[in-house]
Amino acid sequence: MRLMQGSFSALPDLTDNEIALQAQYALDHGWPVSIEHTDDPHPRNIYWEMWAQPMFDLVDSAGVLRAAAECRATFPNRYIRVAAFDARLGRQTIAMMFLVQRPAHEPGFRLQRSEGADRQQTYSLHAYSADAPPGERYRTSTT
Repeated sequence: MRLMQGSFSALPDLTDNEIALQAQYALDHGWPVSIEHTDDPHPRNIYWEMWAQPMFDLVDSAGVLRAAAECRATFPNRYIRVAAFDARLGRQTIAMMFLVQRPAHEPGFRLQRSEGADRQQTYSLHAYSADAPPGERYRTSTT
């Protein structure tokens, strides 16, 4: 199972050079960039933890790569993404978001169906990773 979230998710993982090109595209458009990470990639979990402060005054993508590398070193088994924000509409709107790291093993999701009043069917997703406590969701097995 491969998590599809953000731009470029259907493509192979981006290289550092490709990440730098996308980050430079965002910076050239005046979009502030931030690095975010999580161990719960549920599609409705849009609020990931932020790594450091958003990079408002950055003009070179090397700063984005440096921050992403620091986040990767600190959290080697988490999802990490780059988010670029466009404030032209008077509010922070995500202009571009893409994954720069995913865990080596992605356990996937289970579709849960429940029946309500009048036999109404409702569906929800359950991340297998959420069965483990936070901080231990993507540890590699030693057995």
